[in-house]
Amino acid sequence: MNGDRRVTRPTTSQELKTFALSMNNAFTVDVEDYFQVTAFADAVALSSWNNREPRVEKNTHALLELLETRDIRGTFFVLGWVAKRYPALVREIARHGHEVASHGMNHQLIYNQSPDEFHEETRSAKKLLEDICQSPVIGYRAATYSITRRSLWALDVLAEEGFLYDSSIFPMHHDRYGIPDANPVPHLLQTPKGHGLVEFPISVLRYKGLTLPVAGGGYFRIFPYALTRWGLRKLNAAGREFVFYIHPWEVDPAQPRIANAGLLSRFRHYYNLNRCHSRLESLLGDFTFAPLQHILQERELLVRDAGQFRINADMSNTKVA
Repeated sequence: MNGDRRVTRPTTSQELKTFALSMNNAFTVDVEDYFQVTAFADAVALSSWNNREPRVEKNTHALLELLETRDIRGTFFVLGWVAKRYPALVREIARHGHEVASHGMNHQLIYNQSPDEFHEETRSAKKLLEDICQSPVIGYRAATYSITRRSLWALDVLAEEGFLYDSSIFPMHHDRYGIPDANPVPHLLQTPKGHGLVEFPISVLRYKGLTLPVAGGGYFRIFPYALTRWGLRKLNAAGREFVFYIHPWEVDPAQPRIANAGLLSRFRHYYNLNRCHSRLESLLGDFTFAPLQHILQERELLVRDAGQFRINADMSNTKVA
């Protein structure tokens, strides 16, 4: 079950739509504020974050309300910096039945940190979230998907700190992230030191020699929604659950502008913000979603015993290095 599921392939557009609605996919939110994105790191110093207008609480509430109207539960990868300042928001996410997972502490790229620095911030962020929610945190997503070939050592840190799954590897090339030849489906991998860790990579569609990033974020806003829907339905038709990701600031077209950021960064961040909420409404009607941990349980990569998840050790490992 590490590869695509064996299914009867739908062919017509109506069959694709019907099949998509029958398969659970992972809806995920990277809970961070607009001024914390890596694209603005050169223009917004970490030391200035406390002086910026905060909008993450209001925007996360907007996403919670949208999901509630559809009775959808997802996974919220919460930044430790946000959790420290808004513990009630983290508790509200959990109270609504969503999975709380870790997005690290200060949204720093892993490959710019030393292993000791990453170990400390990872441990601190996990403990913080667990203290707030009073429940285990088993999932992790790196800032800007910064687990790449040069930071695979981070997978060992995650396993050593008690995480069961990661969702940080993007199987494509990008100027800041990506492992183009990475396994694109959920699987149990073997870390460089031999630990077992489940990986649910960011979903891409490989189509006629192209790798199309169709599963969220800026791609969701920049590409026409019809292209996103087509790509995601193709993944479901191939028997593959996808992981969709969004940020709270992406439903906030009125957010303050970072004027001194680079042109490309401003394009990626601001383009089609005014259309994102309505596109999300369409997405939630076109597909079926669940928390990421539940998708991995359906895949039999995670097993739940006495209310606690554990890695299914019977699944075969795939080396990543």
